[in-house]
Amino acid sequence: MKPTSTIRLALCATVAAVSLWAQQVDAFLGFGTARVSSNGKSIDTFGNGTLYSTPSMDGVFPNFGVNVFFNRQFGFGWTSSWRSSHDYAGLSYRPAFHVFDFTVQPAAIRTRRSAPEFHAGIGFASVHFDYDDQQSCDAVPGCPSSHHFLEHLGAATRIYLAGHIFLRPAVDVQHVHDFYLFGSNWVPRYSLSVGYSFGKEP
Repeated sequence: MKPTSTIRLALCATVAAVSLWAQQVDAFLGFGTARVSSNGKSIDTFGNGTLYSTPSMDGVFPNFGVNVFFNRQFGFGWTSSWRSSHDYAGLSYRPAFHVFDFTVQPAAIRTRRSAPEFHAGIGFASVHFDYDDQQSCDAVPGCPSSHHFLEHLGAATRIYLAGHIFLRPAVDVQHVHDFYLFGSNWVPRYSLSVGYSFGKEP
């Protein structure tokens, strides 16, 4: 599913949740990065004897997310982050991460201006390749696409700037199963988003 289609679906879910039963819904959009090392391999991608190195993952990742709270402390959330095309051993690739979480915002440390969040959940990482011929795709493991189950832990804080508008710095740690395209199964993410709380108490 394309990021734009995923965002539209999430927005529809947000509106439905607000109108039906959720006490509070937070929607946010921002930018960050995800980092993981190279696996150190070289690939003869085009069969001409030229070896192309596999890269590390970094760069700018847009992200979008929604948290839905049943009460002042407990809820669930969804976050998606992705990156535009970059080089992987001579081919263009596009990574993305999608996470579904149980969310806690402890009432004991929440104030009118800030609300810490703690997340634990599961999701998946996907890597899609763009290629011109099947031979070059066959040479690169994971082409044309690969999908990997992941576990996730995260922490964030909503810092309210004015009314329902907030700034949201976040740190996330993802354990991606069999992430053979890169040098580690552990992928930390760092992000900063701007959001809006629907149904927030004044």
